[in-house]
Amino acid sequence: MIAEPWQVQNMQGGPELETRENNTSLSVLVDTKVVLACPPVSLTNVLIIRWDINLRGKPSCARAYRRDNNETSERNCTDERISWESRPDLNPALQIGPVATTHEGYYRCEVAAQEGNFGLGYHLQVSVPPEVTLFRGSNGSIVCRAAAGKPAAQISWTPPGDCHTVEQQLGNGAVTVQSTCQWEDGQVSNVSCSVSHVTGNKSLSLELKPG
Repeated sequence: MIAEPWQVQNMQGGPELETRENNTSLSVLVDTKVVLACPPVSLTNVLIIRWDINLRGKPSCARAYRRDNNETSERNCTDERISWESRPDLNPALQIGPVATTHEGYYRCEVAAQEGNFGLGYHLQVSVPPEVTLFRGSNGSIVCRAAAGKPAAQISWTPPGDCHTVEQQLGNGAVTVQSTCQWEDGQVSNVSCSVSHVTGNKSLSLELKPG
């Protein structure tokens, strides 16, 4: 392994070429695996492939592959869950898994090829499903809680009642949403709370005793 990644423009052998750039936003589910592809350039024409990884609160990590001598290098890359998907001379994609909320950030692959430079960036966001519970509160109220979801969940009730909803910010984008409802005595025998979230929806029901 070589200590430092190479600069992409070092292999061009002439005036620096303008990089053709493309960026995309990507949302992935926590504890899954994600593969980030490089620009679609034929590997036979590649000179250097470089990944730059910028995560919140961490030094920028760089991984590079140099085709002429089939060598790789890296700098400040300490997270073992972020790696080449396979051998970079066969497939330069980056693999992250299992994904954690700490992997949110910007990932960019730049390829220096004989025909120019090509860049592809990913703004990666991580979604976390909330833990949903439905239980009896005080004074005859019913509580539906969607805990530690990222982003915040939405709660609705069937049938509608006299409801009060609060949100608690937990940091790193996670939010606990709690909705507390009451119904007139004897008017409702069964209630359901429906939780809507980008990771999937969930519904829970509770039977109310008359009176």
